[in-house]
Amino acid sequence: MTSPTHPAAASQPISIETVAIVGAGTMGLGIAQVCVQHGLPTILFDINADMLPKARQAIAAGLGKLVEKQKLSPEERDAALARLTLTDKLPEVRADLIVEAVVERLDVKQQLFRQLAEQNPAASIFASNTSSLPITRLAAGIPHPERVVGMHFFNPAPIMKLVEVISGVATAPDVADAVFALAGRLGKRPVRAADAPGFIVNRVARHYYVEGLKLAEEQVAPVEVIDELLESAGFRMGPFRLMDLIGVDSNYLVTSAMYEAFHFDAKFRPSRLQQQKVDAGHHGRKSGRGFYEYPASGPGKG
Repeated sequence: MTSPTHPAAASQPISIETVAIVGAGTMGLGIAQVCVQHGLPTILFDINADMLPKARQAIAAGLGKLVEKQKLSPEERDAALARLTLTDKLPEVRADLIVEAVVERLDVKQQLFRQLAEQNPAASIFASNTSSLPITRLAAGIPHPERVVGMHFFNPAPIMKLVEVISGVATAPDVADAVFALAGRLGKRPVRAADAPGFIVNRVARHYYVEGLKLAEEQVAPVEVIDELLESAGFRMGPFRLMDLIGVDSNYLVTSAMYEAFHFDAKFRPSRLQQQKVDAGHHGRKSGRGFYEYPASGPGKG
């Protein structure tokens, strides 16, 4: 593993040459695909070994589509797959940059980073793909909190260009610079964001979901009609189709986190309708059923 300069004493730009992704759900495997496609040796970890063959298959299929579209040659696809290492052993997760894409819970992410800190150099950068949790709180209690940063990809990661790079109070400027530069190297459009609830996109987009859910709860219109009207108005996906794609459970967790972060402001209040879907296990495409029904082979989400 290439060891970058320690963030606190960097005199030259930090070099990121190896990446590890924790979590082999839809976001994790999507980020891994982007990394191997752009020449980075990448470790993809999941605690559930059964997820790993599915992740490799999904990444191979994603790269295969690029070959079909003549955006990659077969040789480039094979080289990208050769850069991918899959593991269910956490001690093997060592890299210049480690991106977590696990459940949207602060305690889970903090515990993960504490474990990773025990086996990685102080210069390894820890990035969170969180869409709502405060980076400052996430870094608290982590050895060398200056190397903790937000790197928020959007679903589907191989297609969506935007990446939010979020600096917490402790984040070293050269760490944020290195992650910003890497996002550009990955063909993304990075933007810098301060550590505010929801950052930029989720702060703005939250009401797209919340108000759509209110309309459905109040029986103003069925979810299908709401989606069709908004799509006809120019949105690529209505709020309910989009929640099913993101994961109804993941979306609910983000809304709940933002509701708390804004001191329980009513405009961010989570929907009972959405909570019922989560309680029933109707998590969207990945579970085969959300606000709509999907084939059993629908994609998963980490």
